[in-house]
Amino acid sequence: MKSTSGFTLIELMVTVAVVGILAAIAYPSYTNQVKKARRSEAQQLLLGASNKEEQYLLEMRKYTDSFVDMNYKSDGWDCTTTATECSNDFYDITIDEDNGPPPTYTFTAVPKGAQAGDGDLTIDNTGTKTGTW
Repeated sequence: MKSTSGFTLIELMVTVAVVGILAAIAYPSYTNQVKKARRSEAQQLLLGASNKEEQYLLEMRKYTDSFVDMNYKSDGWDCTTTATECSNDFYDITIDEDNGPPPTYTFTAVPKGAQAGDGDLTIDNTGTKTGTW
């Protein structure tokens, strides 16, 4: 008798089933981690913009409602198209400032696209954060 080497159809089908089960478990976890990473990126932008706003206050004695005035730049974010909005594919960040008295500001990150059900994030001049940080 000749011995043949290779896989039988049953062995191949079992392998495909195991890979399918692993993929079904791993994919939702992966998409959840990607969502968390995007949210973290928006949080970092809010904190960085808040720091820039405080520096602007020290230099100009007032807050600004313009990312351009603050000279704010961040990789992957478009902060120059409109002065009061900074955005990427997943979040729109806006500034709401009031020069008082007392002067205040609030940065708001509104999710969009794949992040749409994620909930808004805000930070204000007192450092108060709302949303899920």
